[in-house]
Amino acid sequence: MYNYKGISSQVLHGLCEEKLKDLEFFPTESINLVVTSPPYSNQRNKSYGGTPANSYVEWFKPISEQLFRVLKSDGSLIINIKEHVENGERSTYVIEMILEMRKQGWLWIEEYCWYKKTAFPGKWPNRFRDSFERCLHFTKQKKFYMNQEAVKVPIGSWAEKRFKSMSENDYIKHASQNNKHLARQVSNWLDRKTVFPHNVLVFEEEHFCSPTNVLEISPVTSNKNHSACFPLELPTWFILLLSKEKDVVLDPFSGIGTTALASVILKRNFIGIEKEENYIKTAKENIEDLIKLLLEKKTMK
Repeated sequence: MYNYKGISSQVLHGLCEEKLKDLEFFPTESINLVVTSPPYSNQRNKSYGGTPANSYVEWFKPISEQLFRVLKSDGSLIINIKEHVENGERSTYVIEMILEMRKQGWLWIEEYCWYKKTAFPGKWPNRFRDSFERCLHFTKQKKFYMNQEAVKVPIGSWAEKRFKSMSENDYIKHASQNNKHLARQVSNWLDRKTVFPHNVLVFEEEHFCSPTNVLEISPVTSNKNHSACFPLELPTWFILLLSKEKDVVLDPFSGIGTTALASVILKRNFIGIEKEENYIKTAKENIEDLIKLLLEKKTMK
């Protein structure tokens, strides 16, 4: 276990379907947020052994059952996953998994699209480049913790220039000249210091984009000792949105500890489970290096 400013991080070795049953580590309703990416069916078999699509749901059911038990009533579960293509057709095991989880009591709140801006190129005769993955959002009840303000970003220097040349039309709602966009009122943005990432004013057309469920994040381009490592920005966004400082974040397929690093940076307690010892070794090294870096920065101030 690692501690930094009263925040703990630990990675347990073993199968999550077994470890999650341990009441010492995982009391009922003890986790605020689960962010994870389970092994995809029949993908990267050398790393994780692989689970056939036709038995994936049966394999995942006891895991999602335990996750339901350990998650707090106002908590959230985020699953990053994408069906593979086999014999020219998309598999349906993720859809089947969603339906089975709803039978367990889960509410399927949202599906976020992780748009991988620099996805691996490719060409197929019956489909195009695969540039997105699914991030499925589940909860135990309709009222759950979400802080949308936490994922806003600075509005940017363009606003100062734009607001210096306000016209009377900017103070009333009206449709854009080409009638392609919803009505907007530019003056509503005068006092804003932060916006959602997709709230962008386009000067030529002068329209605003509402916050969306599409996350534009580039995938990890180097191996980083793991065959399926997602970028640090992905768990960071969900941790900011769906948890508070000192909350407990769980990743039952923690890999090399990307969710752990995001949790440390954002001052959340972290518990990970991983069955591959070499990944655990890398995760612990990554956590140690991060804490060392944070301590060095603190000393330099």
